Amino acid sequence: MGDSAVWGAMKPFVTGSISGMAATCCIQPIDMVKVRIQLAAGSGKAEGPVTVATNMLKNEGLGAMYKGLSAGLTRQVVYTGARLGLFDKFTELSKDPSGKPSGFATKALCALSAGGLAAIMGNPADLALIRMQADGMLPPAERRGYTNVVTAFSGILATEGAAGLFAGWLPTSTRAMALNFGMLAFNAQAKEVLQGVGVSGAPLTFGASAIAGFFASFFSLPFDFVKTQMQKQKKDPVTGEWQYKSSMDCVTKTLAEGGPLRFYAGFPTYYVRIAPHAMITLIAQDQVKKFWKANGL
Repeated sequence: MGDSAVWGAMKPFVTGSISGMAATCCIQPIDMVKVRIQLAAGSGKAEGPVTVATNMLKNEGLGAMYKGLSAGLTRQVVYTGARLGLFDKFTELSKDPSGKPSGFATKALCALSAGGLAAIMGNPADLALIRMQADGMLPPAERRGYTNVVTAFSGILATEGAAGLFAGWLPTSTRAMALNFGMLAFNAQAKEVLQGVGVSGAPLTFGASAIAGFFASFFSLPFDFVKTQMQKQKKDPVTGEWQYKSSMDCVTKTLAEGGPLRFYAGFPTYYVRIAPHAMITLIAQDQVKKFWKANGL
């Protein structure tokens, strides 16, 4: 199997999927709190992570922390599998024939391209995840009642058509490009720098992933905020119009209502969610690659 051309083509994507799912299982409760904070901020309310988590546990129970897990895992299979797999493929194709390491600009281009393409592929699962996470904040009469990713997909298809599965694809893809730029380009560059000063083994993997986690959070949060607002919105029951006509409309209205800092609502929670997720994903990716190598795959 290790010599199979098919397996060779699939391996980077399978590795990415496994890595992303492992990270999501660990980080899902933090992601749930992060989404609730952003939705509250979008309504002009300011709530801290402890308050949000306490209210969720009190009103909805422990299971609420893992609401949308099926959609989250589906998203990781598609999105993280594609973005890590494509990044590996793109960086391999862009290598200098002389063996000289690619420059940071090349790494950045590979990361941006992989993130944007993967996000479009994973948008339906990402949309289902956001809808499931936001459902508990709606009045009972307005809740969609999705119980898993399958009912979410079927509900969206029934009410919004196939195009509805790609609602918010533009902010989703731009957010993914920003996150991938911070995560993958900086991880690859940090590894080179750390190796140059003699760091190796576990400290190398951990250090590079920690640096990548910070930059992934910093660059992607504003895009994540807009993506969340676009994907959770519902049509006004009276006028039949959406709250935001486009991503730029969302940006304009958010700036007018809360200024630029509104886009960084929930940054501590977002960082605690994104940085560990990025670190676990990258560390898991290294471990899975070692497993393939050790077993001749």
